[in-house]
Amino acid sequence: MNPYLNHAKHLVAVDCIIFGYDLPDKELKLLLLKRIFEPARDKWSLAGGFVQADESLDDAACRILRKLTGLDSVYMKQSYCYGDVGRDPGDRVISVAYYALTSIRDIDSDIVMRNGVHWHSVSRLPDLIFDHNAMVKKALSDLQNDIKITPAGFELLPEKFTLVQLEELYKAIYQHDIDRRNFRKKVVALGILEKLEEKETETSKRGAYYYRYNRETIEKLKREGFYFDLEVS
Repeated sequence: MNPYLNHAKHLVAVDCIIFGYDLPDKELKLLLLKRIFEPARDKWSLAGGFVQADESLDDAACRILRKLTGLDSVYMKQSYCYGDVGRDPGDRVISVAYYALTSIRDIDSDIVMRNGVHWHSVSRLPDLIFDHNAMVKKALSDLQNDIKITPAGFELLPEKFTLVQLEELYKAIYQHDIDRRNFRKKVVALGILEKLEEKETETSKRGAYYYRYNRETIEKLKREGFYFDLEVS
């Protein structure tokens, strides 16, 4: 006899808060789509879907991300589980939220257009369905805390970047100005950046040196229990 037969069955979903950094606009953005079915048809929504019988929560989140962006390997982290009884008027749905980080330029624009998804500035988001605004608020807070103790923020940048571009990224994530001198001093002192000989000359005549972050060094420091103190806000 199945001991679970007399217990209620609930639907389980995942919702993906996909953050992207727009380098020219210096803005942190969120990937949203218009819902194409009821309830809340034609309203703005996060990317989500139900967990299939043969997949884990992580696998479901990766599947949804891959379908909408064409990306297979991006930084993704579980944020929170949302289970209020009336959160979805369609049925009893428990949703696990994930946040992902990617450089907007890495995403296949044809796939984005085909799926009808759009980038929106985090500072000017439309009203979202159900509890999705709360999901975004929690995920942004998670990201703001994570970049103080991990190099996760670098996932939003192209392979090479200037210190000014790195600073602008952190300002966009924190949603306010940061101490520029303190930030540069701390991030250089970590020893995770490699200075390149090439300069960025499009935005200044003198040019600023490009940097890239060294993944091997970062992984080595992680294994050694190194504390990434990037608290600069």
